[in-house]
Amino acid sequence: MDEKIFPNPEEFWANRRVCVTGGAGFLGSFVQEVLRERGATDIFIPNIEDYDLTELDDILRMLKDANPDVIIHLAALAGGIGANLARPAEFFYKNLMMGAPLMHEAWKFGVEKFVAIGTICAYPKFTPVPFQEENLWDGYPEETNAPYGLAKKMLLVQAQAYREQYDFNAVYLLPVNLYGPRDNFNLETSHVIPALVRKMIAAQQRGDAEVVLWGDGSPTREFFYAGDAARGIVMAAERYNSSEPVNLGAGMEISIKDLATLVAKLTGFDGKIIWDTSKPNGQPRRGLDVNRAKETFGFEAQVPFEEGLRRTIEWFKENQDRIA
Repeated sequence: MDEKIFPNPEEFWANRRVCVTGGAGFLGSFVQEVLRERGATDIFIPNIEDYDLTELDDILRMLKDANPDVIIHLAALAGGIGANLARPAEFFYKNLMMGAPLMHEAWKFGVEKFVAIGTICAYPKFTPVPFQEENLWDGYPEETNAPYGLAKKMLLVQAQAYREQYDFNAVYLLPVNLYGPRDNFNLETSHVIPALVRKMIAAQQRGDAEVVLWGDGSPTREFFYAGDAARGIVMAAERYNSSEPVNLGAGMEISIKDLATLVAKLTGFDGKIIWDTSKPNGQPRRGLDVNRAKETFGFEAQVPFEEGLRRTIEWFKENQDRIA
């Protein structure tokens, strides 16, 4: 796609203040890097210690302190299947209350643009692969992550309603499963790739003969390098101004069984993989149609999956001693 039809990134960010909620987190760290690379100099990161975005007073104080032209709303309470099963009420309430009041107050405050980050968990359990944005309302999400997925999905409804009634420039992006360096490697709350990496490196270092993994390995997932995701989000902030949701992904699909085999190879674990079929699989398949992002704002993923995995594993090995 011809870059000339889009605004120059440095010109776009030259006089704009951007607030990145969740900017101190995993994805947020990459978004900060991409913003700076593309010319943003006035970036406000509201730390969770200073602003509880489930509280209206803190939202109002953040808006006053940040005085943003653009908000990129990354902040979320998220985790793997285990965390979603253990804390469904928290995942619903906190994500809803971090999002809906913030968008409302941003509109009242006069924010120029609001970029809402949704979740692939918003899609119905049995969505045909590849997932197309038109499929979002064709059924109920997979049960283990439905509270989280639906809370985040309400931001799409809100964005479209506020654009229609108030002409508020809110957009909604649907990134698929993220991974990369600086991810959350806590086995209680992490997603599948960091959990696999940590389990297999620990097993290899201890000389264990086997590792036990959840489910039966049959589900498929699409994995999206966090640096690519950050670039897509920032490009959408610069270039995309429509009410239609947009998938962000790499356009690939791999089974959890094949993923486990690949992680074992890259980490050096040569023991046996045992599947605990008493544990849930989660959604049967996930893979995105990523054409809308390419067609509307010129985004395509760049980092090959195995290369991204190598970077993730290397980062974990280098930082293993200081990770809880």
